[in-house]
Amino acid sequence: MSAPFLSASWRHVAVLNYAIDPALLAPYVPAHTELDLWKGRAYVSVVGFLFLRTTVLGLAIPFHRNFEEVNLRFYVRRHAMDGWRRAVVFIREIVPRAAIAFTARALYNENYVARPMSHRLEWADDDPDRLATVAYRWNDKGRDLGLRLTIGGGYALPASGSEEEFVIEHYWGYTAQRDGGTVEYRVEHPPWRVASATGAELDGDVGGFYGAPFDELLRKPPVSALLAEGSPVVVYRGRRIP
Repeated sequence: MSAPFLSASWRHVAVLNYAIDPALLAPYVPAHTELDLWKGRAYVSVVGFLFLRTTVLGLAIPFHRNFEEVNLRFYVRRHAMDGWRRAVVFIREIVPRAAIAFTARALYNENYVARPMSHRLEWADDDPDRLATVAYRWNDKGRDLGLRLTIGGGYALPASGSEEEFVIEHYWGYTAQRDGGTVEYRVEHPPWRVASATGAELDGDVGGFYGAPFDELLRKPPVSALLAEGSPVVVYRGRRIP
């Protein structure tokens, strides 16, 4: 088993889901993996969340412990000795710190970019323990972009086989390398409870930010959305798949 690389708490994980033609994702599928489908449908998700109390190799880096991330991701799987490993692949990840983006690009070849970011949490008037809205924003060359969820109720574990379980329950990641290889890494956390969203939207030209082939898709309303409560997580060192 590889050693831990990063530990943090991922909280208030907002997920907007879009059904996409699987052929459009084929160029992004890393070697040794295949698209993971839910009831025959391929999904991409725009995901925003908070990184809190972050440490790298056990060290807390000043001014790099608490920050936002927004990413565009899709879902793959790989058959290993222990069975199917369900995983995510990132198209692009946004963080507010250049050092974080540089490290992720250098060590994993992940497509991280650094942009000014912010978030807003609003709590329900009738229940100060329940989130009512969650928003994540970033600025790209003067363009103000973001995502926003309106939350419909309390948290519960997703039902087995549900769409919510499909998009949330992943404990592996795969990253295509410049030479055509693939790096695999494990993510450890307990199952996450989720809350349904009564409203979800992308604000600004998010489709233009991600570009083809996602531009037109992200101009449409998502097919579903949810908020995951999140938890402490551990990300292990990546290893190259033979």
